Amino acid sequence: MRVRLLNIEIDTYTLQSFLEAFDQGLVVTPNVDHMITLQENAEFLDIYRSAEFVLVDSQILFWVLRLLGRPVPEKLSGSDVFPAFCRFHAGHPEVSVFLLGGKPGVADAAMKAINQRVGRDIVIAGLSPSMQFVDDAQEIDHAIEVINASGADTLALGLGTPKQELWLHRHRHRLIHVRRFMAVGATLDFEAGTVQRAPAWMSRWGMEWLYRLIQEPARLGKRYLIRDPKFFYLLLVDEWRQRFR
Repeated sequence: MRVRLLNIEIDTYTLQSFLEAFDQGLVVTPNVDHMITLQENAEFLDIYRSAEFVLVDSQILFWVLRLLGRPVPEKLSGSDVFPAFCRFHAGHPEVSVFLLGGKPGVADAAMKAINQRVGRDIVIAGLSPSMQFVDDAQEIDHAIEVINASGADTLALGLGTPKQELWLHRHRHRLIHVRRFMAVGATLDFEAGTVQRAPAWMSRWGMEWLYRLIQEPARLGKRYLIRDPKFFYLLLVDEWRQRFR
């Protein structure tokens, strides 16, 4: 089952039911900033509309959907879903993961941390490309060659939105063994320990954005303080149109 929010449909999975259902396909995890991009970028919107799994990665969106009478069971952020996926498949040796993204060394550090926690080498390889990766055909070809050579059937891509989703949309057909695609944002940094995630209580109260803003004010200030509040205006207009058209 899915529920509508602005111009996309969102799944109503619990974490357990998602893990049981996720045998193949693309997972995207919308938050408030993604909702803005979905109004501006037609290709990004096409990706979300064609994705097999669309999970709420925002306590704010979780509350908004509940207020609108279209609730989802729980918030399922990429940084919670991905480690849960690895735990879920700890005893499934046929499942293997490739990590793509992060600054130099991040993918390797995340791989070691995940494998140690899971108790087996579920992550079999990783690659941290350059900042120009998504626009460099030669580097893209190299990454695809490395992923294919690994034999991994699951790709966790952490390039940031919308780069990671656009990259998957354009190149997933070239990944011959991969059948599960996860756009996980900063999750690789969290796993590697290079970026600290907000405390659980802040996440529960929808304040994870504030924690990240304090960490990176120069990079995130415009997004969180100027760009993202537009979501509430767009939501008000959309709901008005839906109710009174």
